[in-house]
Amino acid sequence: MREISAENKIFGLKPLSFIGILAILQVAIAFLTEPMIFSFDESMWQYIGRNWFRNGLVPYAGGVDNKSPLIFLIFGISDWLFGVNFWFPRLLGTLTESVGVFLIFKIAEKSISRRAALFAISFYGLSLLWRSTGGKYVSYTETYAVTAILAAIWFTLFCARKKYSFIGGFIAGLGFGFRFSAGFGIAPLFLFAIRKNRKAAILFLAGLISAIILLVLLAFISGIQISEFLLYGFTDNFSTGSPTDHSLAWKAQAFADGFFYSELLLFYPAVFYYFILNRKIDFLKVWLFSEFLGIIVIGIFDRVHFKNLLPVMSLMSAFVVNWLLENYKMNASYLLMGIWILFFPKTFEPLFAIKRIFISQNSLSASDGRLKTWDEQDSKKKIGLWLRSNTMPGEKIFIAGYSAEIQAYSERVSPSIYFNVTQTPRARKKLFADLNSNMPALVVIPLSDRYTNSVSADIRSFVNRIVENNYVRDTSLYNYAVFRYKK
Repeated sequence: MREISAENKIFGLKPLSFIGILAILQVAIAFLTEPMIFSFDESMWQYIGRNWFRNGLVPYAGGVDNKSPLIFLIFGISDWLFGVNFWFPRLLGTLTESVGVFLIFKIAEKSISRRAALFAISFYGLSLLWRSTGGKYVSYTETYAVTAILAAIWFTLFCARKKYSFIGGFIAGLGFGFRFSAGFGIAPLFLFAIRKNRKAAILFLAGLISAIILLVLLAFISGIQISEFLLYGFTDNFSTGSPTDHSLAWKAQAFADGFFYSELLLFYPAVFYYFILNRKIDFLKVWLFSEFLGIIVIGIFDRVHFKNLLPVMSLMSAFVVNWLLENYKMNASYLLMGIWILFFPKTFEPLFAIKRIFISQNSLSASDGRLKTWDEQDSKKKIGLWLRSNTMPGEKIFIAGYSAEIQAYSERVSPSIYFNVTQTPRARKKLFADLNSNMPALVVIPLSDRYTNSVSADIRSFVNRIVENNYVRDTSLYNYAVFRYKK
């Protein structure tokens, strides 16, 4: 589709200016929304990455999480270069997302029009900032996987030379290396690559396989067991007690929250109209269905999982807007302004965060354990720093429950690869064996109802028995009890 008089600029801004503004907004969301410390998942990856680079403990042997070694690598490099920090992974994630926004512009410009591309990056860039799509979680694996899929689409479907399909496949393979669920974006791309040109599709597949083989070889050289990666990164995620182990009622409510009680609703009118305007089964429709299926199959409806839907819905919306501009007398600048107002993230957290930076607050009482404000997350960082100051580097610390943030900030190693509670049968057995054979210098136990309600009774009872027989109470910190090993 070609427009008669394409607008290269709207409001006097060029595409890179739009992308720059969106990147600045993303930095504000990533750094000035709670918690202003490591998030829970970032703490997991920081701990495993740090152990990898500082202590030579490769992923899955030095700590377990259900993510790819690539994300541990990023956090390990971050710790190696700058010490304990969250700013480097978040800045790198913001840069990666900005590359994705640029790729959306190029894809929309090539497939629709240049003017539509300005709308596409507005839809996509603003929706990335939403709370309902995990706007502040720019350092997560979805950021890299989604951008890799966009790059693969550009090189495979829109570059003139067939040889670029190999590059597209290779980048898709890297995206798959970050997340297995990237396969739901790769599958429709491969199918439509076959429709476009079989030789290009073969090159795409060759690139995909080459990237996967390269990643496997690098993992092998690093000492990572591929069997452990497949176990912890895939199969163990669908067992009893795993993150996906929820009732049908829970999943139905999470589905409704994610798809209907969120800003995603803003996309639905344009997406619906796209299906009316374009009756053919095209790439965007198959891509949308495949990504939707991926979210359903995983079944936990985490906010960041909805990032996978944003590129395709943004392109569909840009197509509809371009059709409206071509067929009705509408002012493009006013329409874009309305979209920015409608899609702009509705949060005041960055303003409150700026206030907190400049106004010092003594919000917590360390000795009595009572939280005097809503700022509970900061307490975990303070506990971690206290543990670092009151232990030797070689001493081990076990923190019961969902307390990965404390473990990350303590800069100490856990006696078990399950440094954060995991409640599968395999995890329980391994945790009990590790604690029996390798008792840590300190054990830290939450005193909160969340610990009691979310951690199974057998794990809590086992930890309590270990503590009663081998430890004495040292102190209390922010609603956590600290026990020291009897010498």
